Amino acid sequence: MSAGPDEARRLLWQMLRIRRFEEKCAELYSAGSIRGFLHLYIGEEAVATGAMPELRADDSILATYREHGHALARGVPAGAIMAEMFGKREGCSGGRGGSMHLFDVSRRFFGGNAIVGGALPVAAGFALAERMCGTDRVVACFFGEGAMAEGEFHEAANLAALWRLPVLFLCENNLYAMGTALGRSESNVELCEKAHGYRMHALSVDGMDVLAVRDAMRRATASVRAGEGPIFVEFRTYRFRAHSMFDPELYRDKAEVAEWRRRCPIDRFVRTAFERQWVDEAGVAAIEREVAEEIDAAVAFAQAGTWEPVEELDRNVYARAVPAPGARA
Repeated sequence: MSAGPDEARRLLWQMLRIRRFEEKCAELYSAGSIRGFLHLYIGEEAVATGAMPELRADDSILATYREHGHALARGVPAGAIMAEMFGKREGCSGGRGGSMHLFDVSRRFFGGNAIVGGALPVAAGFALAERMCGTDRVVACFFGEGAMAEGEFHEAANLAALWRLPVLFLCENNLYAMGTALGRSESNVELCEKAHGYRMHALSVDGMDVLAVRDAMRRATASVRAGEGPIFVEFRTYRFRAHSMFDPELYRDKAEVAEWRRRCPIDRFVRTAFERQWVDEAGVAAIEREVAEEIDAAVAFAQAGTWEPVEELDRNVYARAVPAPGARA
């Protein structure tokens, strides 16, 4: 698993900007600037950072409700994401989606989804369209391990394997579906075996190692793009924060969280980068300053944004009935 100074800097920059963005969102949520639900990606940064560069600009991406990191890694501007958090019109979803529904069609980022497993059948549909059109584009669908207990996973996996669809099923296994441990919701915790049940290729990867994620994603994407059918990739990762800002987090031991924090993907990569002389302390400090400036600008952009007029709140929500010709008003 090799890299060089340029790639190492890019990977570290991306993980740090996701981490600092999420930390700022938690701060703003506590201050009341962000409302609704907020699911943070802290601890899982290596997955989005390592996976996203292996996808082309014309590939399609669908994500979960914990999708801030995916959107940032895909290139959705931090200001547009933060404005969406604030509910401003300048947000990437016009201020209507909030944290769980980031969307940017220009970058083929087809959004987060508040429904567990909701993106899986949509991804199969996207992939079927690509196959019918004869393209070599692939569809990447991120989801949590909790979605594998849902019918949508089995329906999508069955059809994708049956029709050899160009879809990447990317499972971010952080061990807890909300507050339910994997072993309490799945009779078989070896997730790749579920994919094997549909005669699908499957990989299990250390999701706390950004280089391992990158290499696995590179192999998987090449295989799918070559027409070899769908692939299931399990990224074994961990969220350091609670499920959401509303979660009292009474279901897991603090010692377990502390143990996983010692495997922090950012700290781990920094150590590797130092050892291999890809970056030094001054380089890390420079990246931190660059990231801080970007996030400060994103917050300022969101704060200066505009609210949607009250008279437009039903736009794209309710259909306005048009009276038939000659009908009474």
